[in-house]
Amino acid sequence: MADFDAIDALLAAAGQETPLPPAAERRALRDGLHVSRAQLAQALGVSASTVGGWEAGRDPGGEVREKYAYFLQGARTKLNTATAATAAAADGHLADDKPAEAESADAEQSDDATDVVVLAVAQPCVLCGQPARHQVEGFPQHLDPAECTPAAPAPVPPQAEKPAPRTTSQQPSAAGKPGRTAPGVKVVPVGRRLQTADAPDRIGAAVAAALGEHAGDVEAATAALVKRAIPDAMALLDDTRKGGRYDVVAHPWLPDILRKQSARGADQVWEARPKWSRPELPAGVHEITALDINGAYLSALKTHLPLGQLEHSTGDHHDRRRAGLHLITPPVWEHEAVLPNPIGNRDEPGPLWVTEPTLRLLLRVSGPKYGLCDPPQIHESWTSGGTESLLEKFRIALKDARDRALTDDDQVTLEYVKAMYSKFVSTLGESNYNRELYRTDWMHIIRAQAFANLWWKAHRAYDEGLMVVRAMGTDELHVTGDWRAVFPEGRAVTEVKVKDTYTVGTDPSTANKPPKSTS
Repeated sequence: MADFDAIDALLAAAGQETPLPPAAERRALRDGLHVSRAQLAQALGVSASTVGGWEAGRDPGGEVREKYAYFLQGARTKLNTATAATAAAADGHLADDKPAEAESADAEQSDDATDVVVLAVAQPCVLCGQPARHQVEGFPQHLDPAECTPAAPAPVPPQAEKPAPRTTSQQPSAAGKPGRTAPGVKVVPVGRRLQTADAPDRIGAAVAAALGEHAGDVEAATAALVKRAIPDAMALLDDTRKGGRYDVVAHPWLPDILRKQSARGADQVWEARPKWSRPELPAGVHEITALDINGAYLSALKTHLPLGQLEHSTGDHHDRRRAGLHLITPPVWEHEAVLPNPIGNRDEPGPLWVTEPTLRLLLRVSGPKYGLCDPPQIHESWTSGGTESLLEKFRIALKDARDRALTDDDQVTLEYVKAMYSKFVSTLGESNYNRELYRTDWMHIIRAQAFANLWWKAHRAYDEGLMVVRAMGTDELHVTGDWRAVFPEGRAVTEVKVKDTYTVGTDPSTANKPPKSTS
């Protein structure tokens, strides 16, 4: 009988998994509470990429499924309550329940200060991290800028997140009299403020924690930080996206041009990677300097990126408010003897799919200011509404950390930051290492922007009277002449450093082609 009881218990438990809402609703519920993936992942004891996979359609199992379902059900209840309270307030049903001090505070706010709520319990301000008694558009913050001052960073674990901001479902409370807005000060919603400078120093905290964990062993700490660079970069991106104006589609449907033609093959997008050498040098001896462009991919994060799912269009027209991929017939390039072709080294004639930076580069150099070629012919496009500032706070946070590391000669932070931005770019495609963002279009666009940036440096050198000898990839430019009069020397992202120097003589075997580096 015991065996039959065990079987009955097994049958009773089978097939009774807790139901979950559709994948699209899961992210909407989390976003509605302003909870990041990293925060939810920490609460559930999983990785942020695992949460991203659930929101893309995969289902958890076992005990973690029960916990995830509990969160989603609680989020739905909380958001429904907030919606009902908002609707009732709009009808005037809650007017009598509102404390007098809250009414007084509301009367002093400008028209832009909508959705200001008095918090019963102080929450960390999203701008400075100090306790704040007010909530603006769902984010705790100080109304008086004089109170909004960042505290000294505390050594916190690298994955620690600030408590989730309270939603507008909380009712105003008389506990804690609301602060009064200084005369003439306009309360600005959180999404309009630049928050990077006041955000928690996630990078510094991670480096300090790694060094502490490895007893000051620089090599071991660096290796550990590089290994976790991808999830840490995504957590930093979440920090810098708080209060952002734009919603991003993280796992869009991809057109066929972005799908690999075979398991190990490439898709159809051409990134315009330059691999150019000047075909002939003038007679004589030439001292050539190979310049290294600092932080090429870091600088390329400032580029026009599509926000949503790509949409198809046809016709020879470019909308600068959108960004994406374009099928073009490139113009004839007649300056190969002195400058690389903006589309890179492509031997096959005819139309090709290029990215937004490549198209904008071609349109610019073909315009009246430069007149270097004819305009490209656009046949069709896959685009979405775009912006150049989408990753700007993320880029600035990484750049500032890199600058501080250079000043302090901090090699651990330098390697960590480099791994964060380089791996962020390289795993945006169909990668198993980053499941939070599947944006192959972004990967191609950022890479192409790095190539376009190198092309403009080559053009600047040529325009300033230097002889351009080579342009390779994203960060290598070989020139002759007084390059220091054109480019500042140093290790900052706006500077260049010397990678190599070599001499080309009049020997016929070397005069027509620059040799490989000998150092």
